[in-house]
Amino acid sequence: MNILIVSNTAIPVAAYGGQERVVWWLGKALAQLGHQVTYLVKKGSECPFGTVLTLHEKKPLAPQIPENIDVVHFHYTPQEPENITKPLLITCHFNAAEAQTFHPNTVFLSGNHAQRHGGSVFVHNGINLEDYGAPMTDNRRMYFHFLGKAAWRVKNVRGAIEIAGLAEERLHIIGGSRLSFRMGLNMLSPHARFHGMVGGYGKNALIQSSKGLLFPTLWHEPFGLSIPESLYFGCPIFGTPYGALPELLGAKMHAGRSGTGIVEAVHSEFGFLSVKKQELAEALREADQYDRLKCQEYAKDMFSSLVMARHYLNLYEQVANSHALHATAPVCHKIADGKLLPLD
Repeated sequence: MNILIVSNTAIPVAAYGGQERVVWWLGKALAQLGHQVTYLVKKGSECPFGTVLTLHEKKPLAPQIPENIDVVHFHYTPQEPENITKPLLITCHFNAAEAQTFHPNTVFLSGNHAQRHGGSVFVHNGINLEDYGAPMTDNRRMYFHFLGKAAWRVKNVRGAIEIAGLAEERLHIIGGSRLSFRMGLNMLSPHARFHGMVGGYGKNALIQSSKGLLFPTLWHEPFGLSIPESLYFGCPIFGTPYGALPELLGAKMHAGRSGTGIVEAVHSEFGFLSVKKQELAEALREADQYDRLKCQEYAKDMFSSLVMARHYLNLYEQVANSHALHATAPVCHKIADGKLLPLD
C-alpha cells in the first residue's frame, strides 16, 4: 500500500516533541512492514525511509496529493477535505475546546478520547522501541520523574512537586524550566530538579533511574506518550484517573465516584491513580511493590509503533474499500477550555 502521511509540522523532531514523533514512528513502522510511505510535511523535513514532499499550507491541498497514493492519513484537520478524491482518514490529536463535528473517518487516540468527542474509533499511539535502547529493570532507582510540558497548567507540575514533597521523595522534572515565567517563580522546592526540554539519550537515562512517573494531570488526557515511555523503562504510573490514563494502565475501577461523576481512585498492576494528593503520596512510598519487568513487557505488547501501524493498516483497508470509519460524523459538545479538574 502507498500511504501519504500529511502533517503541518516538520520531521524529524530534534527535541522532545509529541505528535511529530508519532508521525515519524508511524511512517517508519509502516515502511518496516513493507509499505511505501510518503510524507507531505513542512519545508526543511527529511526522512531516510520514505519520500518527503513539502506541504504548502496556503495552496489548495488536493493538487498536492500524488496520483499513485492509495490512502491519505492526515494528522491535523484539513480544510475542505471533501475536495480530496483519495481515501482518507484524520487522526485527532487534541481535545476540542468547543462544539465540533468531525469527519466520519476521524480516528481518536484512546477509547476515552473517542467517547468524549462522540466517536468510537481509536488507535493508541505507539513508541519506537529502538529509540529507547535496552531498558534495565534491576538497576538502582533513586527518584520519581515528571515528564511533559511543564508550562501547561493542565499538566500540573506544581501538584507533582507538592505530592513528591508530601512523600519526602525527590522529583526530576523533564520538560520544564524552573525560571519559566509562564509557570511562575514560586515553585522552588528542595525536592524538585528541573531538566528543561530533554530528548534522546538524556531523557532515557533520567527515566531509567526513576522509581515511577508522577503525572497528576488536571484535564482529560487524550493519550499521553509519557505513559508508555515510562512503563517501558519499568516505571509504574502515579497520576489522576482522568482521560485515557485508566485505560492505558488496563485498570479496573475499584473505588466509588465523586459527586461530579469522576472515579476517585484506580488500582492497576502498572500504577495507581487518585484524585487525592495524600493517597498519591502514600502510593509513591510503595512504588517498589510494582513489578518493573511486567511494566516493561506491557509497554512492549501494547504500545509499540508496530502495534500502532498494524491497527492503522486495518483502518486504511476500510477507507480504501469505501467504508466510513463512523456511520455518522462524530459530534462533541462544548468542552470548557481552561477548566481544571479537581485534585484534593
